[in-house]
This record gives sequence, structure tokens and C-alpha cells, in this order.
Amino acid sequence: MITFGPVPSRRLGKSLGINNITRQKVCSYSCVYCQVGVTQKYSIVRQAFFEPGMILRETEAHLKKLLPSDIPDYLTFVSNGEPTLDINLGKSIRLLKKLGIPIAVITNASMLWDSSVIEELSEADWVSVKADVGDNDTWKNLNRPASGLRFEDVIESLYGFASYYNGTLSTETMLCSGVNDSTGNISAVAAIIKRLDPDKAYISVPMRPPAEKSVFPPDAERLNLAWQIFIENEIKTELLAGFEGVNTGYTGNMYEDILNITAVHPLREDALSELLEKNNSDFRTVQSLIDQGLIRCVKYRGMKFYLRELTIR
Repeated sequence: MITFGPVPSRRLGKSLGINNITRQKVCSYSCVYCQVGVTQKYSIVRQAFFEPGMILRETEAHLKKLLPSDIPDYLTFVSNGEPTLDINLGKSIRLLKKLGIPIAVITNASMLWDSSVIEELSEADWVSVKADVGDNDTWKNLNRPASGLRFEDVIESLYGFASYYNGTLSTETMLCSGVNDSTGNISAVAAIIKRLDPDKAYISVPMRPPAEKSVFPPDAERLNLAWQIFIENEIKTELLAGFEGVNTGYTGNMYEDILNITAVHPLREDALSELLEKNNSDFRTVQSLIDQGLIRCVKYRGMKFYLRELTIR
């Protein structure tokens, strides 16, 4: 199946997925955290998968089956592999734009050294690029790149794309415990992202079964540290540390509000107190969530912060 969803997305609202690489997993990386599993075929050579006309027809047919309330906010290329390996990606984007729904592409950014990839991605309305690591060794351990790729080239081409692209640019940094969650790596990644100057930088953690069973999310202290380092670098940052849901933000339910907010960013003690006061609630609500293992209190530079607890270990 080429299309799926729509699925709820904190980044994109309702997202109708487009899998333009539905054969065996073809990718330029084999990331240890990938929910699709280990890469079956490494490649850094673009090739044809589906005819753009077929992708358009499949998407149109899918949209016609949806209720008006389920019409997606974005058509999102999120593939069984790396979507920019599709040599027809640009043609597919141009055809799909006729449907009047914004186009998004989620890419690992490893193919941006190819000028044709930059040109085609630039036709999308929203692009997310991977920014997990700040050095070559960590890159090889975490992303497991295909032969022929060089870390320095990937980073330089990222800078080139960011300066060229006029749409909405976001970055995603997937943190894995003991692999790329060191202070040094997080600081190096923050320096890269600061130069990219995205509209939003997302820090995420493995929330679905990863390719490698030894992969786990970092603890709350590490996650909070990453967020603080990004903020100190004046990067517009959000956490993606909870399961995607239908609702985020204010619900009128104090429990749900705290869980939704702390899944997006750490909630400082004073801000939490204000939220409790506005909702005529008290700290017993917070303590209940802590006792249930749903949130956790961590300290940073003398201040208390509350985050969603990661309980998938």
C-alpha cells in the first residue's frame, strides 16, 4: 500500500502517509533505532520505485474514502526507507500539489549532496531533516551509513540545503541511551542545528520497537539536559517524548494537560504552579502522576522541571 492514515502527528496535525519505497527497506542508513527494522538494501543511488501518476491516483482514491473531518493537514512522504532515493520524488510532489494539501517530507538528509535532491525537496512545503550526531564515530555507531557517505559531506550539504530552502524546515534529533546522549554530542548537535536555524527543532526518543533490541531512550535527566542545551543555544525546541495522540495542549483535564505539556517540553516548577492555580488544582494532582510513574521531577541549575517519564524499558 502506498498511502496510509491519516495518523495524528504533533508536528503536522493529521498526516496522510505516502510510502514511495514499499519494496524491501532501501535506505542510505540502518539506524539502530529505526522502527522499520534493519535495512535490507543499502543504497546511495537514486532509482525509480512507483510511477508518480500511480502515487497521485492512490492518494486521490484514499482521500475520497475519508470523512470530511479526517481530511489531512499534510500529505507526508515517510517511507520504508529513505524517500529521497526515489528518483521521481520531485515529479510526485508536483502532481500531489494539485490536490491542494501541503506536502511534507521526512528525510535522513544523507542525500543532500545531490543537487537534484535539493531541488526536489525544495518543492515541499515542510521538510524534516535528521540531526542526531555531531561527530563521525557517533554517526557510524548510531546511523550506520552506507559505504560512500562521508559525515563531513552530509553536514555541509545540510547547511547548503538550509540556506537554499524557503519552506518550513525542522530538524529531528533522536536520542538513544549510551549512544548519542552524551553532553558532548548533544552540544555538538546543538551547534549544528543553531547554524541550520530551523523553524523548529524536535528532540525525540525511541517510542516504538527499534531495529536493535539494545536501544532504549535516555533517562529524564539526560532528556532535560538536551532540552536545556538546545534552549541555551536559542534554538526553538520541542520534545517528542510521548506517544502520538489525538489531543495535545489544553483539554480542561488537569491530568491530561500536564501529561500533554510535559511530553512536549519540560515544565518548570513555577510554570506548573501557575497552571495548577489557574485550574483550581493543587500539587496532589502532580504527586499522583509521579506516584503512577507517568511524570518525573528532575533538577537543572537549581530549578525543578517535570517531564513525561519514559516507561518502555
